[in-house]
Amino acid sequence: MPKIVFSKTLSKSNWDNTEIAESDLVTEINNLKKQDGKDIVMYGGAEFVTSVIKAGLIDEYHLFVNPAAAGKGMSIFGGLEKPGQLNLVKATPLKNGIVILCYKPV
Repeated sequence: MPKIVFSKTLSKSNWDNTEIAESDLVTEINNLKKQDGKDIVMYGGAEFVTSVIKAGLIDEYHLFVNPAAAGKGMSIFGGLEKPGQLNLVKATPLKNGIVILCYKPV
């Protein structure tokens, strides 16, 4: 599976099938979305995910709700200027208590 890494510090990758993004986030993701293939899956910290959300690049959210109260942490929605509407597509409970919620932006 090919991978693209967005990094502020790395200039090359030593991992197989992995390259470092050369363009800015919006350009790189829009170029990926134009290519043939399956879904794009993104993992990252709150700052990275917030920037992707702000750019309007998320077609579908898969949020994992873990039954533990952390009390602190960064929200992926914390840096948004205005609220966004989401429609629930599917909810999948797992045996360990985690629930995977699938939403699409309106």
